[in-house]
Amino acid sequence: MNVITSFAEKKRMKQINYEKSVLREISLKVLKERVQQFFGSFRLTQSLVMNRGIEEACYDVAIEAFLLGASLSRFGLYGEEVNQVKLRCQNEEKHIVDTLYNFMLYWGSGDEGVMSESLYYLCEQYINSWWMDGFYKGEKRIKLKLH
Repeated sequence: MNVITSFAEKKRMKQINYEKSVLREISLKVLKERVQQFFGSFRLTQSLVMNRGIEEACYDVAIEAFLLGASLSRFGLYGEEVNQVKLRCQNEEKHIVDTLYNFMLYWGSGDEGVMSESLYYLCEQYINSWWMDGFYKGEKRIKLKLH
């Protein structure tokens, strides 16, 4: 008897295996350093970063942005510019930025509302940096035939 599997199941398994292999490129040390770099130096978020839950939320969205960039890196090899590729995932990236921003506002001390525009741009830059990392690492993996 043969086991019947669907294409959706196969596709999902292939995606999970790819994500596992790409996530080997990220270290916990780099995650911590980048959170400190972006949010540790900003006066309003300095106290937020001390909260372990917020730091872990930053890790989660960083990983999501990294995986999003890595999954779209194949378009860079087809000749598209980075900005064109970024337009393909504009909605997903905005959702990730909004998630981090709303999480920080919710768990913040209340002072963040005054500087909410600055905080949003800071979240946007943080997500963009991880997306770009994922994009370039994914491109490198494809060039090295590690995909």
